[in-house]
Amino acid sequence: MDWKLEGSTQKVESPVLQGQEGILEETGEDGLPEGFQLLQIDAEGECQEGEILATGSTAWCSELSRLAGQIRRLYGSNKKADRPFWICLTGFTTDSPLYEECVRMNDGFSSYLLDITEEDCFSLFPLETLVYLTPDSEHALEDVDLNKVYILGGLVDESIQKKVTFQKAREYSVKTARLPIQEYMVRNQNGKNYHSEILAINQVFDILSTYLETHNWPEALKKGVSSGKGYILRNSVE
Repeated sequence: MDWKLEGSTQKVESPVLQGQEGILEETGEDGLPEGFQLLQIDAEGECQEGEILATGSTAWCSELSRLAGQIRRLYGSNKKADRPFWICLTGFTTDSPLYEECVRMNDGFSSYLLDITEEDCFSLFPLETLVYLTPDSEHALEDVDLNKVYILGGLVDESIQKKVTFQKAREYSVKTARLPIQEYMVRNQNGKNYHSEILAINQVFDILSTYLETHNWPEALKKGVSSGKGYILRNSVE
């Protein structure tokens, strides 16, 4: 799958997992701290995937369920975080199959403390504030900038539409970054000879959230990159 998350309304003084649009809201009634980051989940990427998987098919329904489950896990992690992100789902319509699946699978989804918008991330936020997280980027993410909006792409099936997020970012001349897996981890031998840097959006979120709290990439990567991906930390190699 690919990564994306989106933002909301409040001045960006902390990290954002974002969607689009550039104003982050002031906090208040929700009791969320000021100055948290914006994280945007771009559900539009998932819709593109639907052009290949026939709507209504078993495979399509399964992909929707997986993405809905990842959104639930991401939201749960954010609620527990000491420094939560402001989350925005972009390209996300309330009459879409994905929204219906989120409501079906996630108790209280309609009351989640996040923003949902039909707009895409490239029209919501100033393009210069956006950082599209994609494993295809040439640039490793070095730090989490509180003045940036980070986009995670909501693609679920990693076997189709390669480089969708990277090409999308290039189309809008938006900066891209990949998690520094190559810098801090190495391939681990396994029976299937399987190695992948493609993570679910909740795994990417766990890495960003842990890094924000610890400023330690090895610790953050260990949190989100499961052993099943075929990578281990460099200092784990004997």
